[in-house]
Amino acid sequence: MATLSLQHIDKIYDNNVQAVYDFNLDVKDGELIVLVGPSGCGKSTTLRMVAGLEDISNGKLLLDGRDITQTPAKDRDMAMVFQSYALYGHMTIYENMAFSLTLRKENPNVIHKKVLAAAEVLGLTSQLNKKPAQLSGGQRQRVAMGRSIVRNPKVFLFDEPLSNLDAKLRGATRREILLLHKRLQATMLYVTHDQTEALTLADRIVCMSMGHVQQVGTPLELYDSPNNIFVASFIGLPPMNFFDVKVGEGKLEGKGFSVKLDAEEQKRLAAYKGKEITLGVRPEDIVEGPDIPALVTTNENLGMNTLVHGNITAPDAPAQKIVAKLKGWANYKNGDTVKFSFQRKHFFDKETTNAIRGEG
Repeated sequence: MATLSLQHIDKIYDNNVQAVYDFNLDVKDGELIVLVGPSGCGKSTTLRMVAGLEDISNGKLLLDGRDITQTPAKDRDMAMVFQSYALYGHMTIYENMAFSLTLRKENPNVIHKKVLAAAEVLGLTSQLNKKPAQLSGGQRQRVAMGRSIVRNPKVFLFDEPLSNLDAKLRGATRREILLLHKRLQATMLYVTHDQTEALTLADRIVCMSMGHVQQVGTPLELYDSPNNIFVASFIGLPPMNFFDVKVGEGKLEGKGFSVKLDAEEQKRLAAYKGKEITLGVRPEDIVEGPDIPALVTTNENLGMNTLVHGNITAPDAPAQKIVAKLKGWANYKNGDTVKFSFQRKHFFDKETTNAIRGEG
């Protein structure tokens, strides 16, 4: 398919509001990159700049090494799938999928072969004579994808394509997009605010906040080694727990609890001895144990797991919320006392909010 390179990309609007700051990314041939972050973080603006729907204020955009920064959208050889299906209601599914090729006046026989091939890939062969109103939301989104596939573009761009679907259809269509990527081996940029989509679809994730790239890496890298508190809190469900603690002699001292540090952790925190840091613990890294007492507020049974919500209390200190994702079925009640231990810990500098990776 294609390689794509975004080099020091900025987006500054006429009112001097900057939406994207110094965005850098090299997309490999056939790679599926997911841009994720909260609403207003700049991810859709970045995608629209790649598509040519927004001007690039500063920086360069290269497609297969060729500078296309100023190239009009229609000449970029990219196809975009939007949140809204944007199908023509008076046309059949076949006609919708063939529309862009018909506009280009391609040979009707070639158009027919391309539409049938795309319909087979997407499981739409039996729907080609229907109108969009006769299809489910998931099927309509597949038609929108099929309309892109028949163009055989160098890059596929997806802007929140599953947002209008219910939870069941989102899961099914997400799997279809993953299968589609494997079949086509296509270069894809995919925008979402849903971290589940990011974690399950991406070869690499770009996590954004307030126009800035916070971290680029594989799903496991962002989950296991977040760069900062923002990434740690955004990636993972339920979100990571955070506690203010002081680094003591072989332990962390929190309000109402203390946690032992192993030799590697002590080495990593050597420069922070006597200082306050932020301790992060994922709910799935919390188990029942002797270290941290908490009062249960809510018990959510999820089948194979139970989410236990509670408060860690201490004299002269506000209660600190804690969420544990325990294996199996638990039956704690509001007001019960439970004790937890932390299996895996993440450390963050209190001032910079960046992860503490090693000594100093």
